[in-house]
Amino acid sequence: MAKTLYTAEAHVTGGRAEGHGKTSDGALEVDLRLPTEMGGQGGGTNPEQLFAVGYAACFEGALGAVARRSKAETGDVGIDSKVSLHPNEAKGFDLSVELHVSLPSVEDDAAVELVRAAHEVCPYSNATRGNIDVTLTANGQPVD
Repeated sequence: MAKTLYTAEAHVTGGRAEGHGKTSDGALEVDLRLPTEMGGQGGGTNPEQLFAVGYAACFEGALGAVARRSKAETGDVGIDSKVSLHPNEAKGFDLSVELHVSLPSVEDDAAVELVRAAHEVCPYSNATRGNIDVTLTANGQPVD
């Protein structure tokens, strides 16, 4: 591995249904609860929500990096993310992700190219590539 730029540290007890998680610096502290859609009581967050926020935030950072490299202006960026949990044939679970990127000040073709390039740079995209289905759109246009 190359030089480490940053390491996040967290501690979790109680798992996803009745757990509690906290980062080592105290900046993030959450109660973990099983969502009502999965038979839980809700009232907290869950790993899929945390992944959805983390992936979207990371992707926006990657988008900014590729825009700067190509001297493009992105203006205001918005990303709606969805992380879905699916049962698989091995009696385990898989994830899928949708990232819907809105770049209102960028023309659609250019927005698609920026999102495609960001998907090559984003650490979350690189970690999930080939492991989970990721669907991308830019200004409502599919990104393949």
